[in-house]
Amino acid sequence: MKILAISDPHGDYSKMKQIIEKAGDFDLAVVVGDITNFGPDEQVDELAEMFDKPVLAIPGNCDQKTILEALENSKAVNLHGKAEQIGKIRFIGLGGSNPTPFNTPFELSEEEIENALEGMVCSAENSGECGTIVLLTHAPPLGARDELPFGHVGSKAIQKFLDRVDLIVCGHIHEAKGSEKVGKTVVVNPGEACKGSCALIEIEETGNKPIEVEFVEV
Repeated sequence: MKILAISDPHGDYSKMKQIIEKAGDFDLAVVVGDITNFGPDEQVDELAEMFDKPVLAIPGNCDQKTILEALENSKAVNLHGKAEQIGKIRFIGLGGSNPTPFNTPFELSEEEIENALEGMVCSAENSGECGTIVLLTHAPPLGARDELPFGHVGSKAIQKFLDRVDLIVCGHIHEAKGSEKVGKTVVVNPGEACKGSCALIEIEETGNKPIEVEFVEV
């Protein structure tokens, strides 16, 4: 499966058409938050309509919590707090972020994040149908793709799921675009879509071929 991963468009979709064209043939798009820049929620429809492939989406901390209703009514699949099985790949989603100094609209406590993810990850681990577990979060795990000049700012709760899932696609920290592997988990921050960044992620559904990540700029 080839996945187009997008994060942090922040309501500026001016480069999205170029991103989609340059990505070429992909099976699925995932949008991991900050779909808008503090609203309006209706921008979800504008973004979702740009794709002719399935879209899984979660909100970011700069989205209003009311965006969940707009996601439910859009072409995209709202994956916040939910799981979706596609072939042998289980997608799990949780939007918002761990607390920030800026009191942004969609923040969750570390306890809320851990409680929300534990059941879904545990269910995926125990599912006979599931070959690969993909976690979509807006915030990165502590210690991976989360570094700012003054230190690491990722989620301690999400960190606990490193080595339990195969792939984490996150955003939030604009300066931390890139990928790295922690244990068995590949962590990918596609960069800011509003600036023309995205990532193409290839997952082989059969066999043990490593997850491949290619970054694309337009």
